[in-house]
Amino acid sequence: MKVLRTLLLISIGFLPSLLSLWVICITKKRTRARTRQIALNYSQMQPPITPVESDRYYLEGVGYLVGDISCQFNARSGYIRCAVNPSGPCKDCHYYEPKELGITAFSELKIEN
Repeated sequence: MKVLRTLLLISIGFLPSLLSLWVICITKKRTRARTRQIALNYSQMQPPITPVESDRYYLEGVGYLVGDISCQFNARSGYIRCAVNPSGPCKDCHYYEPKELGITAFSELKIEN
């Protein structure tokens, strides 16, 4: 009789942790299924961004670039044109801002003899 009480007490002690593990497993399965469904829906919502072939060019030492590299917002990437207008085109874009050059003004430099 004492053995049955001891086994009952031990099984009741393990019951909350087993219940917790069961809930965690169910939650993981639901999360995986939901993430998979979101990924499928998202890929169907947005058509893939494909650069116009005339907009793509090769720059030595950098690789392929897309869009107008003189623009401030150009991503300098072979896959995406810019942060503001990623699907393009760059021609006649109203977001165009010329990139500032990183050259120091020579008038600010003082040369001592």
